[in-house]
Amino acid sequence: MNLDTKLYRKRFIPNETIYLKDDLILYTDESYIITKWNCLRPRSDIAYGYSLYCLEKGYKISKVFNFNNDFVYWYCDIVTYDYQKETNELTVIDLLADVIVYEDGSSKVLDLDELADSLEQGLIPLSIGCKALRQANALLSEVYSGKLKDYQNFLSSYEQSK
Repeated sequence: MNLDTKLYRKRFIPNETIYLKDDLILYTDESYIITKWNCLRPRSDIAYGYSLYCLEKGYKISKVFNFNNDFVYWYCDIVTYDYQKETNELTVIDLLADVIVYEDGSSKVLDLDELADSLEQGLIPLSIGCKALRQANALLSEVYSGKLKDYQNFLSSYEQSK
């Protein structure tokens, strides 16, 4: 992958794949991608952010800002990836489970109900659901142990002036 890689986001709920044409890749290597992005859909609470794709771990860790350029929270998606080398396209597949980490270090787990619904409805295979739960558990272990700070510092080092 390189700075010209085309990024896509695939979701199960709703079932959609979106080309992230406006996301700017700031850094990439075999383990990580860092991007800057603006909200795809208008929201009153968030405007833009930076994301660290941890390719080997299956996390996307985003530093989210509001319209006043104030930090809002760290939003961590549990994901998997599909890279097509011949077309240099990376599809980031959202595995539904999410973790928010607030500035004070508290955290909140989100959307496990959506993961369960997707499994019950056959939208995702059991093996992918189990993978999502294991990755969420690993991420929470890193949050609780303080290891998330390493990712946060790495991502913040690529933050551009606002």
